[in-house]
Amino acid sequence: MTVQPGSAAVFQIPDRGLTEGCSSGWCELGAIATEPGVVTAVALVGVLALLAFAYVRDAESACRRERRRVLDERDAFESFADRVAQIDAVSVAADATPTGVPAGALRRIDGDGGGPPGGGPSGRSVTLRRVMAAYRDTVLSLPHYRAEYDETPAESLAAELGPDAATALATDGALSSGAQSALVDRSRRAADARERLADAIGTEIDELDDREAALSAIDRRRRCLVGHLDGIRSEGETGAAIDVWNRLTELERECDELAADRQRSLDDPPLTPESPLDGESDHPFHDYLYGAEDGPRYPVLAQIAEMADDVRADRDRVGRRIAGSD
Repeated sequence: MTVQPGSAAVFQIPDRGLTEGCSSGWCELGAIATEPGVVTAVALVGVLALLAFAYVRDAESACRRERRRVLDERDAFESFADRVAQIDAVSVAADATPTGVPAGALRRIDGDGGGPPGGGPSGRSVTLRRVMAAYRDTVLSLPHYRAEYDETPAESLAAELGPDAATALATDGALSSGAQSALVDRSRRAADARERLADAIGTEIDELDDREAALSAIDRRRRCLVGHLDGIRSEGETGAAIDVWNRLTELERECDELAADRQRSLDDPPLTPESPLDGESDHPFHDYLYGAEDGPRYPVLAQIAEMADDVRADRDRVGRRIAGSD
């Protein structure tokens, strides 16, 4: 790209004081904003803004990370299916396929043991090697697979695509047309399942955004009410305090409604597992998302409870103020 002469002049900063030659109110505001006390206050507000609704924001970050991983897995299984579909299958004897993985079969697929009889000079079929190379290059190339699963390639293939698929490869020592069809079909189904899971996580992210917006609105109103009352020093203070107390009670009711609405979402998740997960859980989808996190298992409910506590604390303070004015 060619840099046009003179274009840098647009970004030149005049070497003069901040308010020199400036007569507007914005210049005075700029000068005030650079005072150390104001800068400290602004920094504190920024820190508090980052800390606000930490449970919900951490949950959203966790969901976005998990959704990215799920989409990476979807792409990996689609790529594996495409590569297996391009391999020329070989003819094998039409023996009955065993229902379980025979002892040593997975080692044979991984290359730790001897190949099947007649498997070629290396004792392994070229088509079998190509299948396992494709699996290593796609699914097993994902960083989180290597980091989280202590499995050999064959063990992983059996777990993801079915033990009978691994059995067929181990028994035949090659990629038959039947095994090829099964691997391609199951890989595409695995990709489709992850697409549905990613959509469900996206739905959860949207809900987290909505809950944070609702909580932010409640928090703004709470702060405005308390700030309004703190600024009143007149004969009408008691009446204003009673009004603020009533409005804070309404905010607490809104928190209760938010909690009930979230509970309904937990009971009706965007996705339900087709098979039971390990252990019993009333909310398997949300436990899957948040169970391994350091924060609360139900971050939205925890955030709503925290907000309700703040509202009640302010209301109690206003109540004491009303009682003291009697």
